[in-house]
Amino acid sequence: MDYRKLGRLGLRVSPLCLGTMNFGWEARGTSERDAFAIMDRALEQGINFFDTANVYGWRGDNQERRGEGITEQIVGRWLAQGGGRRDKVVLATKVFGPMGPWPNEGRLSALHIRKACDASLRRLQTDYIDLYQMHHIDRDTPWEEIWQAVEQLVREGKVLYVGSSNFAGWHIAQANESARSRNFLGLVSEQSLYNLLARSVELEVLPACEAYGLGVITWSPLAAGLLGGAAAKAQQGRRASPDTQAQLERERDRIERYEALCAELGEQPANVALAWLLSNPVVTAPIIGPRTLEQLDEMMRVPEIELDEETLRKLDELFPGPGGPAPEAYAW
Repeated sequence: MDYRKLGRLGLRVSPLCLGTMNFGWEARGTSERDAFAIMDRALEQGINFFDTANVYGWRGDNQERRGEGITEQIVGRWLAQGGGRRDKVVLATKVFGPMGPWPNEGRLSALHIRKACDASLRRLQTDYIDLYQMHHIDRDTPWEEIWQAVEQLVREGKVLYVGSSNFAGWHIAQANESARSRNFLGLVSEQSLYNLLARSVELEVLPACEAYGLGVITWSPLAAGLLGGAAAKAQQGRRASPDTQAQLERERDRIERYEALCAELGEQPANVALAWLLSNPVVTAPIIGPRTLEQLDEMMRVPEIELDEETLRKLDELFPGPGGPAPEAYAW
């Protein structure tokens, strides 16, 4: 495994990050037994970067759902088996989402950050979190309050590094300038939606990350499965989620041409989509969410795939981005 530095840090992580969001869902989630097998295989294959969040495994619908820490509990029970698991893993989790009905059981107040961190530590059965990520921007909480709370967690040894997720470029700048004024390390990573079909972060988020030395971790690198061979699977009678089916109908022509290009390359569509992300030097690792050991094993060849300039050009033609960084993308 060719490990990469996480942004400007000395910390080295695998170029694929194991996502755990599917672990423990009531409906279509990965069972605890299968989750354990996937985490074991990932570690055997050299993946040392695991990502979760306190809200994963939530219960309820999209309007009323609240986190119960189900996924963190599964990861914690896996870590508790020992065998050096905790020492080998760079463990990332998140804070922001609602964990209860009361007003201070979510977002980024100092009160919630402290309580949420302690709760995550209990569920994960560990005494420290390697990368504690703000799951979303909180426009109602000043950075002075956020950094004061986080600095205390770092002093206590409960958190080593701090990252963001779903931040705009100016949020990253604002956060790190505030941290700099406090002589604090600040944000070291940003987790963003980024894939061939969703490239808006190229305008300002990726340039901000590059300027401040943040490692970029990408979520939904396969666009909810659309870039994972969705057209071919549909022809085989395999049904995706209703949202993916609807998007496939809108994007069918491009997706079929994309899958044809992947066939010419002799590679699986999912692997090409992941390799495309890794071809960007600002990206540290896409988050993969395999549901089976077979899917995980197939993805392990992604770091070996090198896309030549002609292939990258064809992908840009199929899935054009915003035209580069701002303001050049839309101004002279």
